Amino acid sequence: MVGKGAMSNSIEEIAGADMILVIGSNTTEAHPVISLRMKKAVRNGANLVVIDPRQIELTGWASRHVQLKIGTDIPVLNAMAHVIIREGLYDAEYVAHRTEGFDALKAHVKMYTPEFAEALSGVPAEQIIATAREYAAASPKASICYTLGITEHSCGAHNVQAVGNLALLCGNFGRENAGVNPLRGQNNVQGVSDMGALPTDLPGYQKIEKPEVRKKFEVAWGTPLPERRGITKITALDQMIRGEVKAVFIMGENTVVSDPCSGHSRQALEAAEFVVVQDIFMNDTARLADVVLPAAAFAEVDGTFTNSERRVQRVRKAVDPPGEARPDWRIMLDLFEHMGLPQEFATPSDIWDEVAALAPILSGISYERLEREGGIQWPCPTPDHPGTVFLHQDQMDSGLPGQFAPVDHIPPVEEPDDEYPLFLTTGRRRSTYHTGTQTGRAIGFDELVPYEMAEINPEDALVLGIADGEMVRVSSRRGSVEVHAKVTDRSPVGAVFMAFAHPESAPTNVLTNDAYDFITETPEFKACAVRVEKLGVG
Repeated sequence: MVGKGAMSNSIEEIAGADMILVIGSNTTEAHPVISLRMKKAVRNGANLVVIDPRQIELTGWASRHVQLKIGTDIPVLNAMAHVIIREGLYDAEYVAHRTEGFDALKAHVKMYTPEFAEALSGVPAEQIIATAREYAAASPKASICYTLGITEHSCGAHNVQAVGNLALLCGNFGRENAGVNPLRGQNNVQGVSDMGALPTDLPGYQKIEKPEVRKKFEVAWGTPLPERRGITKITALDQMIRGEVKAVFIMGENTVVSDPCSGHSRQALEAAEFVVVQDIFMNDTARLADVVLPAAAFAEVDGTFTNSERRVQRVRKAVDPPGEARPDWRIMLDLFEHMGLPQEFATPSDIWDEVAALAPILSGISYERLEREGGIQWPCPTPDHPGTVFLHQDQMDSGLPGQFAPVDHIPPVEEPDDEYPLFLTTGRRRSTYHTGTQTGRAIGFDELVPYEMAEINPEDALVLGIADGEMVRVSSRRGSVEVHAKVTDRSPVGAVFMAFAHPESAPTNVLTNDAYDFITETPEFKACAVRVEKLGVG
């Protein structure tokens, strides 16, 4: 729609927004530092609206909690666009000069009246109308922040496009304290993508299917490159089971714990002829490997991380790696040499110099500048460029007008029925962070979150005869886990929430389904059907 999928604006800018619309993000739990900027904005007088099925900590800071049914983001967002267009609240000059496709969007969202959206989402029409008016009134200093609650659906890409439509309507791309800001789930997720760890891209988001891009990299690397894009992990797992992919190399991911329908991932790795895991700990995935390569942790290496706001930052070695552990880059260089393609790199700085020479968005960043100036935000095309605090200021980074994207509501692939009457949605807890691969080894972890809990609404618990703290069995069409019940109104009626940081006692992703977004192949972690049965006192 605009040419870049990263945060359009900076973390610090959030504190200066007049309105923050947080959708599909439990920010205080998953991004606690960024949530401090949101709280600062509220203290400065900003209007905070949270759109989320659950009652999260951030709703206590919000002027309005728009509590929609799981999987109904598009009806609500489309209805907001409907109101903004119907009432003439959009930025007409911005739309005319910086966007394309407005008429198609206008015609498309005509059917998405607030009343129609209410019937699908359960959100009162007056809440949708009020939120739309407030967002338009706060523009162009209205910021939208989202995370996996938007993307981890079978219609995740369309969810993002519906968010982008609102920002384009109200002129919030290319403006300070505004934009659309996807908050990255872990440190250096942005940096890994920047370096080309995507099936479609070479470093700097240069498309491998473009002949001129391939030629540039072929000259630099002295080897021919494939003309077609690669495949995603979801496709690769399926191909392992079919015997089409015979070897797999996994770096820094406990995939049999973090993947949906984890039995499917385990089956795939067991079917592969050769599995290599490169990681800092022995974990569930590494136990399935033929070879485990011990890697160094972040504090044991030199290099760079790129954070959620596109800021490239230096990482400096503090301690030596233990035992046989080695930095990832040294392991990779040894593999290159053994495979007959030795590389002339002696330091991480040498590697960065090659990246900067080949990726225009990073060309102006060097280790010398990072040492002298601190973190620098890309795009930074030349050595005298200061870095880019917010994107799309003069034009969209695509070089084209912003493209409106009419999208329709697509329900979750698996919805509750008589046999499995509840939704399961998954996410993170602040102290356990993610899969527990690292936090589970920390002293005091068991004091904070000693076991996994299935958070269930009091009304559902009453119907099922479940008391707080009792053991329950949560079952889906793929498997069952036994956990403690947590009776709480944080979960809406009809939904259960679980994290996945206790894979040994409660492997939550045994339950989740293998549905995925048909554009990005992102799994639908946020919606599957389950039933909950009482077992007894835990």
